[in-house]
Amino acid sequence: MTETQTLVLDAPTGTTGPDARKVLRAVLRAPIQARTWKQLVYIFTVFAIGMLAVCYLFFGLGGGLYASILLIGIPILALVILGARIWAKVYRALARDLLDTPVQAPPPYVSQPGFFGFLKSAFTDRASWRAVLFLFAQAVLGVVGGYLVLVVVAVTVFTALSPIPWVLFNPTNIDDNGVEHHSLAQFGSLYIDTWPRVLLISAVGIIGCFALPWLLRAVCWVHGLLTIALLSATERDRQLVELRASRRAAVEDSAATLRRVERDLHDGTQARLVTIAMALGRAEERIALGGDAHDLIADAHANAKEALTELREVVRGIHPPALELGLEPALETLASRCAVPVELRVHLPRRPNPAIEAIAYFSVAELLTNVVKHANAASAWVSVVPTDARTIAVSVRDNGIGGVLPPAEGEHVAGSGLSGLAARAHAVDGTLTVQSPTGGPTVVTILLPMAGPR
Repeated sequence: MTETQTLVLDAPTGTTGPDARKVLRAVLRAPIQARTWKQLVYIFTVFAIGMLAVCYLFFGLGGGLYASILLIGIPILALVILGARIWAKVYRALARDLLDTPVQAPPPYVSQPGFFGFLKSAFTDRASWRAVLFLFAQAVLGVVGGYLVLVVVAVTVFTALSPIPWVLFNPTNIDDNGVEHHSLAQFGSLYIDTWPRVLLISAVGIIGCFALPWLLRAVCWVHGLLTIALLSATERDRQLVELRASRRAAVEDSAATLRRVERDLHDGTQARLVTIAMALGRAEERIALGGDAHDLIADAHANAKEALTELREVVRGIHPPALELGLEPALETLASRCAVPVELRVHLPRRPNPAIEAIAYFSVAELLTNVVKHANAASAWVSVVPTDARTIAVSVRDNGIGGVLPPAEGEHVAGSGLSGLAARAHAVDGTLTVQSPTGGPTVVTILLPMAGPR
């Protein structure tokens, strides 16, 4: 026996249990809730604009089909189909504001170049055709269904308030025998012409007023399902948006890497090579004059060593040589160079895709750099373990001060901290999550596919 059942059984005779009281309270409060009135406004609005949508379909599609005999109707049809996107935007706004049902919009329309490209794009735009189908459905659900619901609402409210017009306007009906009845309504030979009958009809109307909100919610629930089914972004649309975002992030990351390599070569290695060339030139002149150029040659030799070191750092920034041996040796090298003690745990049944290894390596490098610079941590932990047969989890944890803010949803900017890491992970169908309460610890977890993006 559950706790709720125990409370109900233990309640005194003649009282209702907590669940029954909640239901009764919900029924009594429903007519005055803002949700009910917003749903009523929604049904009235979709009824009104639904009639306009029917006219749009009739004159737009009908006129376009008729004019297509002269070929001029073909571009008209294309414009009418694309215009359904505007209607879809209106219905999504209504669902969001009045039904509290946010609906993700499909990708924007992109036209191919040229007149025939425009026609092809218009007639093959899936979102527009789904919007046209939605308008046809609204001709039934929004107009016919809305009309019936509004009639039921009007009749129910009028019935609840029927004593007022019965008294104020003194309505009369005359039966077949010529007898006049002070009656607002009649059912066959039964006239509502006495106070008990009028109050009884009014009570039925009042009860109906408490039932109306649930009718509205049922109808709006169907509207919400239809809006989500036909006007929201499909899984294919979402994958397309993610693919475009991933491609943009990959291009930005590649451009940022090229700019960094160019800057490092220009500001570091190139300057040292110029210094070496100048030192060797001065040494050559000194030797030609019979002087001692030992110090100049030594400086050139030292600068050559430093230039080689910088070149190795540049190459390591592009693709660490340690990754040739695998991710675990590369991370061991990375952990040994960290200024904060790092405990490393790597357990991989097989080597991931080389691109995944590179992303994991650079992500750990970036996160350990953040730990050293910002976390004020005494130690850190790095783990790379499989979550299933196709995914690995790369986690970096520190015992620092915490308070790290995760990148906002959709804020994937290449080369900029956590947003850059999220962009790299997202480019290969991965994810990045951050858990960092104030006071620590901070745990950043990156899920990456073993075999790369699908």
